[in-house]
This record gives sequence, structure tokens and C-alpha cells, in this order.
Amino acid sequence: MCYSAQVWADYKKYVRAWGADVSIKEFYRLYWLRSQGAKVKIPKAMDAAFAIPQNEDERAIKALIDAYDAQEASRLEQEIFKQRKRLADAERTLATRTTKAAVESQRIATTKVDWALGKLADLRRTEPKDKDARIFPGWYAPVLVEIDGRRVVKPMRYQCRPAGKPTFYDTKYPGTYNARRDNLEGFWAKQFGHTHGLMVVNAFYENVSRHAMEQRDLAPGEKEENVVLEFRPRPRHDMLVACLWSHWSGDGEELDSFAAITDEPPAEVAEAGHDRCIVPIKPKNVNAWLSPDPAKLAALYAILDDRDRPYYEHRMVA
Repeated sequence: MCYSAQVWADYKKYVRAWGADVSIKEFYRLYWLRSQGAKVKIPKAMDAAFAIPQNEDERAIKALIDAYDAQEASRLEQEIFKQRKRLADAERTLATRTTKAAVESQRIATTKVDWALGKLADLRRTEPKDKDARIFPGWYAPVLVEIDGRRVVKPMRYQCRPAGKPTFYDTKYPGTYNARRDNLEGFWAKQFGHTHGLMVVNAFYENVSRHAMEQRDLAPGEKEENVVLEFRPRPRHDMLVACLWSHWSGDGEELDSFAAITDEPPAEVAEAGHDRCIVPIKPKNVNAWLSPDPAKLAALYAILDDRDRPYYEHRMVA
């Protein structure tokens, strides 16, 4: 399953590439919800798209981002102060006697200070990094869809909650950030052939077992160890990943969310220890994918079969 991906997080790229309209009001609503304390996770690169606002709507979003960043900086500074005090207290105790509690406090405080300092540095950093565009399940990203015959870029959560389903589906089915090809007419029947989207990806990440990556059995007494692999297409290029999406509403709330379609892996992904792979479609099939006919599912399966097929290089990452 594609548990993480490096994506186009700047909605302007979709606008330039496909002449798409942008649901700027929905971007504003998302940032407003985050400012009100909602658990909304947005990649730094998506924020960066509003760094130099060009109109009133973008200025309003920039103001929400700035206010949130200031609040986060204050929270992190308070955490650093708190943990440094805890560290100093532990070190004073250890200067006279060694206790288990003081050693543990020293360890925890040091870890938390380092973590908060790293987060604060990332928050204040202005130069872009690849990791700024990386999303995980539950995070938001721009997605290209077609609504009433026009292409639109919408911010959506990377974990699909199908319309009509209860909110507990998010925890009951935590893997719904991916839609298995062999279940498109089952669990995803109300989305497949109806609401399709595209996410542009240039790298994806998978959790695999170390022994599977190394193509060996576990040694006697060896515990299974998880590692994270980064996969990039060769030659390097942006991949148009086939997605399904849904608009959910209930209890006065609204949610647009999506899932990336996955299929059996190519040989090099399987040999690296993983059993699924995203499905990037070819540019010539974008129109047909975004405007599906539910009466012609065979044509949609044909698009998934006629996929972009690069060789996926992999490396282990932290």
C-alpha cells in the first residue's frame, strides 16, 4: 500500500498543466478549520503556494497560515522551555545521586527538546525541501477532478470516507487511503466509474520487512524489523496516479477525501519486499479517466492496464 507519497502540493501546478479552475474557497475553508483547532494536516509545500498572494482570497489564506505558524512557534517554544527545565532538574539530581527516575527524565527531556527544536526550525525555514511535499494518510493534498464538465483542483484528505458512511469508518477501515484494484466493484463501487481524480506523484514510500527486502527468511530468534523504502520512477518524471474520491457530509460537516488505486506490484517492487503498487496512468488517458462512464467499466480497467510503466528504483530512508 502507498502509505506515503511526494506530490504536487502547489495547486498552481495543476492550473498551469491542465487549465483547471481552483476551488479557492475550499482551500480557505480548510485553513480556517485548522485555525479553529481542527486536526487538519497540511504539507509545508501546500502552505508555500500562498507565500506570495496574488489576490484577496490568497491574502486571506496567507493570513491564516501566518497566524497558525505563529501559534505553533509559541507552542513549541513553551514545550522547549518546559523540557529544558525538566532536563535541568534531572541533571541536578544526577549530580548528587543516580536514580532511575532522573535518568529517564533526562532521556525523555533531551529527546523532546531535540524534536521541538527540529520542528521549530522546519516551521521557520523558507528554503524548500523535498520532504515539504510529502503526504501521509490523513494529510491533505490538491487533487485534480472533473465536475460538471470542468476540471477543478480541490484540497482533499488522503484517506477516503465514502459518502453515506459513518465517521467511524476512518478508524474501522484505516487503509482506505488506497483502493485495491480487485475491490473497485466491491467496496469502491459507488466511486469507481463515478468520481475519479488524479494526484501527481514523483516518489512513493512503503513499509517493508527487512528480511523481505533482503529476500531471505527470518533467522532463528530474529525479530521482524520494519524499514521504509522510497521508490522513484526511472527515468525521473511526475506520475499521474489514478484516484477515487468522495464528497461526504453529515452533522454539519463536509469532507472531500480520496484514495489512490493500487494493483499487483511490478517485479522490482515485489523483489524489494512489497506486495502493492500505485497505478500511474498515461497522459493520453487523462480525459477519459476524469470523465468516467459507469456503464463502460471495461474501458476504465483498460486505462489502468495501459499504465505508465517506469522502472522503480528504491532506497532505504529514515
